[in-house]
Amino acid sequence: MSCKSTKVAPSVDFDHSCSDSVEYLTLNFGPFETVHRWRRLPPCDEFVGARRSKHTVVAYRDAIYVFGGDNGKNMLNDLLRFDVKDCSWCRAFTTGTPPAPRYHHSAVVYGSSMFVFGGYTGDIYSNSNLKNKNDLFEYKFATGQWTEWKVEGSLPVARSAHGATVYSDKLWIFAGYDGNARLNDMWTISLQDREHACWEEIDQSGEIPPSCCNFPVAVCRDKMFVFSGQSGAKITNNLFQFEFRGHMWTRIPTEHLLRGSPPPPQRRYGHTMVAFDRHLYVFGGAADNTLPNELHCYDVDSQTWEVIQPSLDSEMPSGRLFHAAAVIQDAMYIFGGTVDNNVRSGEMYRFQFSCYPKCTLHEDYGKLWENRQFCDVEFILGEREERVLGHIAIVTARCQWLRKKILQARDRQRQKTKQESIEENDEGAAGGPRDIPAGNRPSGTQPLLEVSIREAEAQPFEVLMQFLYTDKIQYPRRGHVQDVLLIMDVYKLALSFKLSRLEQLCVQYIEASVDLQNVLSVCENANKLQLDQLKEHCLNFVVKESHFNQVIMTKEFEHLSTPLIVEIVRRKQQPPPRLYSDQPVDIGTSLVQDMKAYLEGGGLEFCDIILLLDGHPRPAHKAILAARSSYFEAMFRSFMPEDGQVNISIGEMVPSKQAFESMLRYIYYGDVNMPPEDSLYLFAAPYYYGFSNNRLQAYCKQNLEMNVTVENVLQILEAADKTQALDMKKHCLHIIVHQFIKVSKLPNLRSLSQLLLLDIIESLATHISDKQCAEMGSDI
Repeated sequence: MSCKSTKVAPSVDFDHSCSDSVEYLTLNFGPFETVHRWRRLPPCDEFVGARRSKHTVVAYRDAIYVFGGDNGKNMLNDLLRFDVKDCSWCRAFTTGTPPAPRYHHSAVVYGSSMFVFGGYTGDIYSNSNLKNKNDLFEYKFATGQWTEWKVEGSLPVARSAHGATVYSDKLWIFAGYDGNARLNDMWTISLQDREHACWEEIDQSGEIPPSCCNFPVAVCRDKMFVFSGQSGAKITNNLFQFEFRGHMWTRIPTEHLLRGSPPPPQRRYGHTMVAFDRHLYVFGGAADNTLPNELHCYDVDSQTWEVIQPSLDSEMPSGRLFHAAAVIQDAMYIFGGTVDNNVRSGEMYRFQFSCYPKCTLHEDYGKLWENRQFCDVEFILGEREERVLGHIAIVTARCQWLRKKILQARDRQRQKTKQESIEENDEGAAGGPRDIPAGNRPSGTQPLLEVSIREAEAQPFEVLMQFLYTDKIQYPRRGHVQDVLLIMDVYKLALSFKLSRLEQLCVQYIEASVDLQNVLSVCENANKLQLDQLKEHCLNFVVKESHFNQVIMTKEFEHLSTPLIVEIVRRKQQPPPRLYSDQPVDIGTSLVQDMKAYLEGGGLEFCDIILLLDGHPRPAHKAILAARSSYFEAMFRSFMPEDGQVNISIGEMVPSKQAFESMLRYIYYGDVNMPPEDSLYLFAAPYYYGFSNNRLQAYCKQNLEMNVTVENVLQILEAADKTQALDMKKHCLHIIVHQFIKVSKLPNLRSLSQLLLLDIIESLATHISDKQCAEMGSDI
């Protein structure tokens, strides 16, 4: 759904315990905030506090608290408060001794207190007494009291520009700058008991990020994430995750991202990153001498990046660095920072998140592949004739090459069945035994269609099948020779089967996995399989100045085939000219695109179930329905109707034809675009049909709340009456009464039922005042 037209209520709550009756639908008719809308809020008045950067902000209840930073001349230690409901600024009430003026410190909220750690202090105007700190202060929101925690024992090295977060009642500090060098150590301290608190250094393991500073951290799904930052010569745009329980770091790879799909944000420092729902949002920072202002979003579940397109009515913040961000409810607030020409900002911006449940399309089809339920095709592979089960509907939707193979096998099976039927009829005429012809058996007893593919072995074919169902491949261990060779076999199949998207995935994985240990094995295999693009990549890797001597000194080089050794030597002596192509890379069609085309007619000849809507037939595909709906899965597993026909209703109600088509679009390819009247019919569908989550219901709800207009109010009134959605019916009648002159000219008014026309007349009568009645009477 386009984020530009989508709007969201301040809160969207669902009663998951309710039955499939639509009468539980409760709606909120505004005011609403447009999803992905940036809004400029009142800036901080100079009377309240200075413009600043390198400060911190935290969120507590309905307020943003700003502490410290610098105004371009002096370091600050004032505490400002912004009320998000009133959109008003004030100085926060404080008592006690606050931390010394500082910047590049950290601030977090735990319980009803804010904790400030470290940072850089001194007089930047006179360049004196400048030093990093490792002190810890607490500010109690209820009393305004500042107190310093005096901690016994070992302390973290004094630092600034570090990362800090709270998890499991502890403050966690990572990396930063100590005045001489960047760090990548980690320390933690319990915030529960001030008397017995002590700092503990964490023994980290895994792919620990390089020493860095001026980076943000955020916690999502019980993991801490670190993105980019200043790491000297090693500065990258890597995203790392830290598991608190095992103290294990992992670099999150981007090899699974297709060329042509949104890449990660470019490397940067001085940016912000916040977590909301399952997403991380990265804004601003300095990226290779520019100040970008796109908002990047990382989905922790799907491990994909995207650039958020702001709503059309957005007031975008300019690019900036050393600003600060915090989240309250379903919005992000960004304050201050350094903008162009080294100017400090006092601006406050609000960004409205979207918080719909994630699309489970890929996961649902993935489970269908893993469970192998309702399989109707068996692929016989290679010389060893290994067998792999699958679903005709998914395979024929995604791969034209396999579709032809399946059609050929089906034609052969029909010819064979026809021949057997003729022979059986001849036997019957002669008085022999008779069986039910195979073509007339109930659909549940149809034999598996056998499809022979000699050019594919089972292991790479299974990886290819996983891609067809999910648009992804499960990446094996990066760099291991056997795993890289497996993906090369998959790549060979992708070329044969003309699967451009899978080709790209394989090439990216292999190129990212080539290293000094495996490059010769990969090169030899690429040569043998005639994979010229990968062979070129390997040859160029070998002849690099930093690689060549190491590669030719290995034992593997001694055993390399003579033609390849000659090619490497010649390549080293005379590198070929680099060829640059302006041709865009063909990334192929996605799962969503293929399933859309399949529903719109591409899969008609493979339909194996008839859905009856008010007696009207709609052909469909069992495997797809079962993958996406537990209602259909249970039906097809336990009590499949013998005639292969299923009556469609939602509880006691039969939806409109239009609403039913909207539901099929949701089932087949996750589409949630529909007219508001369809949303009324489908609001209860997630409960009745057992979809994986309430994503469809969430969209139905916002669709109804935002999109009832004079033009469609009569259609929605009819749908509300039919579905017994009483508050929606009341809302429609309210619009009709207040816009009656416009509504009265709509042609649909004449086709309303007598009862609904009476409801409108009754509402009009209730609305008209006694004074208006008297005025009307005097005109007669």
